[in-house]
Amino acid sequence: MRHMALYDMMETVRNTNQWLGATARTMASYPGLALIPHPGIRWMAAWGEVTERAFERMIAKPDWGIDSVTGDDGRDHVVQPEVVLEKPFGDLVHFDVAGRDEQPRKILLVAPMSGHYATLLRSTVKSLIPNCEVYVTDWHNARDIPVSAGKFDIEDYTLYLVDFLRELGPDTHVIAVCQPAPLTLAATAYLAAEDPDAQPRTLTLIGGPIDPDAAPTDVTDFGARVTMGQLEESMCQRVGFKYQGVGRRVYPGLLQLSSFMAMNADTHAQAFYDQIFRVASGEASDHDKHNKFYDEYLAVMDMPAEFYLSTVERIFKNCEIAKNAFTVEGKHVDIGKITNVAVKTVEGANDDISAPGQCVAALDLLTGLPDEMKASHLEPGAGHYGIFAGGKWRNNIRPLVLDFIDANSEESRTAKPKAKRQRGEADKTVVNLKQ
Repeated sequence: MRHMALYDMMETVRNTNQWLGATARTMASYPGLALIPHPGIRWMAAWGEVTERAFERMIAKPDWGIDSVTGDDGRDHVVQPEVVLEKPFGDLVHFDVAGRDEQPRKILLVAPMSGHYATLLRSTVKSLIPNCEVYVTDWHNARDIPVSAGKFDIEDYTLYLVDFLRELGPDTHVIAVCQPAPLTLAATAYLAAEDPDAQPRTLTLIGGPIDPDAAPTDVTDFGARVTMGQLEESMCQRVGFKYQGVGRRVYPGLLQLSSFMAMNADTHAQAFYDQIFRVASGEASDHDKHNKFYDEYLAVMDMPAEFYLSTVERIFKNCEIAKNAFTVEGKHVDIGKITNVAVKTVEGANDDISAPGQCVAALDLLTGLPDEMKASHLEPGAGHYGIFAGGKWRNNIRPLVLDFIDANSEESRTAKPKAKRQRGEADKTVVNLKQ
């Protein structure tokens, strides 16, 4: 009950601040107060509007906001997210483009379960939809999952990916972003041993902690400093009575958000001060840069406690993936079993979360994979988010990833002799991307 009380206390604080913001905004908007030409009233209304929106977004799951895409025919086609495979802790979602022929590239985008919703990859999805069939792992908020659904740790996460890949079939190209990179590598190795026909064609790992010790950061240092007992006692709580997951042990999203904000407290404080000024001056809009960013940034989700704790212990502390010692249900997952899945790693030179060296370590673990099926890319000047969103992703990284996918597609593998020589040239290009 003590941990449940802490959870409810955080929700009470959030709810109270949302109410205070709404109250200030409403009171300062009374028509009668317009007779008083005092700037303090405008500031009160602006503070209320910004405060209400900020604290309201903390419990709202953002919408994908991808309504249409322009096809090669020059027409706009409606985009509709559809659940292909539904499971208690996460769904496999397909972005169906109405009235368009099926695209040859089938891509599974593995989203992180690290505090934010899969919609964090919205811009990544939008950049791939025009010429790809895009599928995404849409993880659920643990607070909404009844205790009766059972546990969910990194082994369960890996088996979910296995089920998703079996559902999609062997002509799939996987892109794993950040946190799921090591577990996606493990899921591919699991299939290599247990169900080779279900393996994907290619696997692209973007900014993931395959070997956290290869290039220490503040994230890895934190995992090394604290004990598992300290983490379990200080970071894990039980969901309160407001949600369906009442009693489930979680790493609360609000607790994660407080940590995120504390890392750059001055920057966030200034951003909100500036936004209040813009609202008071009539310069803000519903979809301005501040709101677009913070509507997503503030929308956090609870993680199952066992997933959070097992990630810290087995991925960061024990480095089971890096040591090729990972097990699922007592069975060793040998990464060396991967022999015919082309693997590419992508890192950002300025990434301070998964520093350069952590992700490319995956290639050394692929002892059974020919060198011509391995590739890597280091993007100069890119931070953690820049390697999967923004201009560097769209203009530099995305074309390289799609070229890698095309060079290792089924069509390339089964091409006629002339086409094979062309593929050989493409392979050289891919290999030359290695840093």
